[in-house]
Amino acid sequence: MGQLFVLIDAADLTVQGVLAAEALRRAALQEGREATIEVRSAQGVLNPLPEGAPGPGDALLLVTTGSQGASHDSGAWPTNVTRQCTLEAVLADPAAALAGLETGSSQTDAHAASGTRVVAVTSCPTGIAHTFMAAEGLQEGARQLGYDIRVETQGSVGAGTPLTPEEIAAADIVLIAADREVDRARFAGKRVFASNTKPAISGGAKLIEKALAEARVQGGGQESASAAGAGEERAGPYKHLMTGVSFMLPFVVAGGLLIALAFALGGIGANSDAAKGTLAHALFQIGAEGGFALIVPALAGYIAFSIADRPGIAPGMVGGMLAANLGAGFLGGIVAGFIAGYGVAGLNRIIRLPKNLAGLKPVLFLPLLGTLLTGLLMVYAVGTPVAAALAFLTEWLRSMQGSSAILLGVILGAMSAFDMGGPVNKAGYAFSVGLIASQVYTPMAATMAAGMVPPLAVALATRLFAARFTLEEREAGGAAAVLGLAFITEGAIPFAARDPLRVIPSLMAGSAVTGAISMAMGVELKVPHGGVFVLPIPGAVTHLAAYALAIVCGVVVSALLVGLVRGAPAGKGEAASLASA
Repeated sequence: MGQLFVLIDAADLTVQGVLAAEALRRAALQEGREATIEVRSAQGVLNPLPEGAPGPGDALLLVTTGSQGASHDSGAWPTNVTRQCTLEAVLADPAAALAGLETGSSQTDAHAASGTRVVAVTSCPTGIAHTFMAAEGLQEGARQLGYDIRVETQGSVGAGTPLTPEEIAAADIVLIAADREVDRARFAGKRVFASNTKPAISGGAKLIEKALAEARVQGGGQESASAAGAGEERAGPYKHLMTGVSFMLPFVVAGGLLIALAFALGGIGANSDAAKGTLAHALFQIGAEGGFALIVPALAGYIAFSIADRPGIAPGMVGGMLAANLGAGFLGGIVAGFIAGYGVAGLNRIIRLPKNLAGLKPVLFLPLLGTLLTGLLMVYAVGTPVAAALAFLTEWLRSMQGSSAILLGVILGAMSAFDMGGPVNKAGYAFSVGLIASQVYTPMAATMAAGMVPPLAVALATRLFAARFTLEEREAGGAAAVLGLAFITEGAIPFAARDPLRVIPSLMAGSAVTGAISMAMGVELKVPHGGVFVLPIPGAVTHLAAYALAIVCGVVVSALLVGLVRGAPAGKGEAASLASA
């Protein structure tokens, strides 16, 4: 019969480590088992495991802090770990940590008996379509491979079906499929693999197999996004920017809608001295001086977080606040976020402290020095020139008339339909959302209208040219229409994927028409999402009739083009199904 071994890496939490060891020892005795427990901490090693342990047939429980300040390099952990969990989970329920931890067979045999267990997290900057499409792709891939999987979707309203500590502890691998940075602190001690959402959507099974082959153990401290492990895609500036945009969006939505409601109730003078004390004035204060005031600090803070983890948040937000106060706006916030993030990441590599002081680095030294570095650079070097550049850009956009406005609308519209939620689409979207903080609303109107066109167009095409679509595609057209109304451009992806060379240019043409009309008419939109469901809100959009006309024109153009460029009617096998339908 094999033996039960426990390795507790308590880092600076020496007392908690000792308490966890005693709790596990008692829980094991209640089950009629004896546990050999080693505790590692900043104070040294207590009761080290015998040399060569664990051996074949033994079980090893690895307990980590799941926070900053691991007491050793994660590479020193044994490779033949049967289960991993956090110190917090053990202290909360030691019996659950040991439940089902069998001895008497090798780790490989145990896995073969129970099947491979995968936990995953999916997320995208807006937290809507790609988040859930990636989750579905991974679930289907796991089904094909015969693996167990649990997926946590980090959508626009937070984590859906969040992973429990027990599920994470029992998993063989953690797979992160996200287009923004995801907090990995709870995965300390687990094998982690990170990718963006696209491979999960297009080939979930292939991504899972790659993850199982290339994942690396997550360190005891949350690793920076820029320090990607083997097999991981290195997070670059685009992903850091999208993380910032993702966390900024709720402030834009809340602030924009409250300002729109203020104008609806109090008219154009909702912010005047005469309106003080009214509900309209209060709503304007909440939206403008509360929500909108935090747009740039949130953008900068979470760009820095994506690069340098939690120690980057304070320097990033302070830099963002300075950018706002200096008039550098969202451009200054982006610059401040990258300065803070890379500055803190660099300081983290440079600063070396004794183990008894290591816990102070993420909460004292890095935020202090990072804030000092970011603040000085923003005040003396970056703030003024970026503010001048933003002022020029803002004035140019506001003065746009005629052909120049139409050209910008064409560009933003075409970008929206080019990859339907991909990097090009998100770049145009981020540009438009950032301008809301500078009270420039016309690009946002063009971007949202153009983004609604592709799914609405393919839905209309399946009705106008029914004979050129399969029964499955015609049924999917209804779902695409709903997604289009909600400004979820990804609803057109299944149609574009089957014939990209002809369908995508057709969709780009309609979106470009919509963007051009919206810009030419001077339509302004004060909220960054919601599709037609935010349009009835008074003050959310100007020139509503012209806006609706722009969307209709683009949808009709793309629908006609998609229908005309489609191939010949379905073959004999499908013709029969069409006839019966």
